[in-house]
This record gives sequence, C-alpha cells and structure tokens, in this order.
Amino acid sequence: MYQYPKQILTIAQQVQSYIDAGMVITSRADIEKTLKSVGFYRLRGYSFHLYDNTSKKYVPGTKFEDILKLYQFDQELSALVFPMISKIEVALRVRLVEALLIHGEPLVLQDSSIFKEKKLYWQNMSTVASEIARSNDVFIKHNFDNHDGEVPVWAAVEVLSFGTLSKIIKNLKTGTGSSYSILAVNYQYKSKKGNLVNLSQKMLASWIQGVSVLRNMCAHNSRIYNRTIHTTPEILDADKVTPPPVHNGLYQILLAMKYLRSSDEEWTVFVDAFDKLIQKNISVVSLTAMNLPADWKAHLSV
Repeated sequence: MYQYPKQILTIAQQVQSYIDAGMVITSRADIEKTLKSVGFYRLRGYSFHLYDNTSKKYVPGTKFEDILKLYQFDQELSALVFPMISKIEVALRVRLVEALLIHGEPLVLQDSSIFKEKKLYWQNMSTVASEIARSNDVFIKHNFDNHDGEVPVWAAVEVLSFGTLSKIIKNLKTGTGSSYSILAVNYQYKSKKGNLVNLSQKMLASWIQGVSVLRNMCAHNSRIYNRTIHTTPEILDADKVTPPPVHNGLYQILLAMKYLRSSDEEWTVFVDAFDKLIQKNISVVSLTAMNLPADWKAHLSV
C-alpha cells in the first residue's frame, strides 16, 4: 500500500498547527468544539488565501473567528442560492414541457425527428431512460403500472437532471414554430438598443450548465466563496467585467441565474437578500473573491 506522506492530525494537533502558524486564537476550547463539528480540512478552504506557503505562516492578525465567519457566510449563501436555483429549475421544466407539447404528442421525447443530431439524440435517450428507471416517484410508477411503461413528457421532465435537460434543449431543432423557438421566448434579453433578442441554443445551454454546476455545489455542501467554477456561461456584453477574470466565479453563475430567472419579482427578492448578506459580513468577505465588480448590484438587478 502507498505510504501517504502526511498523517492525519488530532483535534489538539490541529489547534496547535493554527497557533504555530501564527493564527490569533482567543479560546482553544471553543476552537476544538468548532473543529469537531465543522472539520479542520473543510475550514482550510476559507483560510488558504491568508496562508503563506513559503513561510508556513498566516498573514499577521489572521483570526480564527474571521475564518469561521467566512464559513458561516458561505453556508448562508448556499442556503440562499439553492432555493432560487430550485425555482429556476422548476420554471425551466414547465416551460420546456409547454414548448414540446406543440407537437401534440405526450411521448414526444421518443420522436427523433424534432432533434438535430440523431446519434446525440440516442445518447441522450439512454440517459433519459436511466434517470426514469432510477426514479421512485409515484407518478413514474403509475405509468409503469397503468400505461405499459410509457412515460409522458410532462412526467419524464420532472425526474430528469438539470444537466440532461440542458442536453435535450441543446439538441432541439430550431426555426420558426419549433419547440426551441417557443422555449427561447421565455429567455429573451434586451440588446444595447433596447430590442428583444432571441438567444442561441449554445447560450441557453451554457446558462443552464453553469447554474447546474452551482446547484450541485450547494447540494453537496461544497464551498462557494472564493471558488473557481469550471464552467463558462455566455455573459451578455453589458455584464462583462473588464479586464475579464482568469477564471469564472460566483458572479458569472449569478448572471446565468438572472438570465434564467423564474420571475422578476422572485429575482429582486433574491438580489436584495444577497446584498443584505454581504453587508452583514462586509468585515470579512471580499467582492473580488466572488468575481463581483463594485457595481455588481446594478448588473444583477432587473
């Protein structure tokens, strides 16, 4: 067996490592209690930007309390973002079903003629079949038991992952009267001249993919703050940061959420809550760590 070069530290050793690295500690007992519930290695993600790998020391004045505040901010941020993404997701499912049913066929997902690339269609259908088979929802079982296993589009779409929905949408045929053209009307945006623009499939799919990645991060309690997010939603020119960041972060995904919003009213409530959360933690959070420009609220507002 490979001998890993590092040994796991006990709670006491973890606290001592903070002290040795120059972190400001006020109560060793309180820190030990925190580490037992949160974990030393999870908290590292909120302090690595304050740690000098060369000297093996924290920036002078680094307080454990501030690291914990960042973690708590991130937890509240995740709890704010996740329900908003859920609303976006539900609205997308409803709108996709509405668009697909113009064909007048409950089993329209089985019709390859409405999709562009047939090989990709069958690859996607394999995923669709797997996700339906994995479902324990009552309405899926109802169709298994009463309709010879056939699952109508309005039921199928409810159990498909966000990522699978994105793949289906990206492969729809386009053109006047197509399902995609009807779906895209829900996500039109204004040009610099104030004209409504129909977005491309590539752009819409990039938004969905970006939001899907953030959704999964929230669902798995992953860190959002000061995090590079490896997906590239297409950002409208009016919202781009100059100079552009090296990597995408929270700002770019929040913009994708804005473009996909379920309603203006719900989004406005979300942005106000996000602003209040930042202001409450302004002593420890950095806008730059989230790729937020100084005028971020103007960009996120509708």
